[in-house]
Amino acid sequence: MELIEKIFLQNRAWAQERNDEDPKFFETLANGQNPDFFWIGCSDSRVPANEVTGTIPGQIFVHRNIANMVVNTDINMLSGLQYAVEVLKVKHVIVCGHYGCGGVKAALGNSHMGLLDNWVRNIKDVYRLHRSEVDAIEDETPKVNRLVELNVIEQVKNLAKTSVIQSGWKNNNNPHLHGWVYDLHDGLLHSLIHIQPGDEIDPIYKYDDLAM
Repeated sequence: MELIEKIFLQNRAWAQERNDEDPKFFETLANGQNPDFFWIGCSDSRVPANEVTGTIPGQIFVHRNIANMVVNTDINMLSGLQYAVEVLKVKHVIVCGHYGCGGVKAALGNSHMGLLDNWVRNIKDVYRLHRSEVDAIEDETPKVNRLVELNVIEQVKNLAKTSVIQSGWKNNNNPHLHGWVYDLHDGLLHSLIHIQPGDEIDPIYKYDDLAM
């Protein structure tokens, strides 16, 4: 229970610090949110969206899952995406992975992990698409890190395949799609891919009759 009590103490100290800096901070937050960004990140506790981007509450709408996946059957992620694009009108959707990701590393092996196997299989699909490139890397750390990058790129492409994003492009000329990777060793973000509204995608994934 000491750990829980510590959390509440830290919360009170944080709230007091915010209030001292800006007496209207919480009043402004309570009136609503207007973020420019939707962040799809990894659940890893070392990659908190606000901290690594230097933003404050209210600036980033966040969804996190193991290995920052955009899976077309994930209703949780898709619901967040729809709300971000259609209601919040975000200008940017960011998929952010991180080097040394445990989920990506697991996808390179054959260990049985129970229910988690079903999720990691989606990362294995990315590995299968890029097997020759990844297998050409002999050392484990750079091999995992290259698959981390390729996974981020594929998840951004998966975003572009959704009707939510294509509708946003058609109706609002937004959002921009970004793929980033975070380096735990130095705390820096690196850009891997940027898809602008209306950029060409494989025609098989395009929807012709999206409602205005």
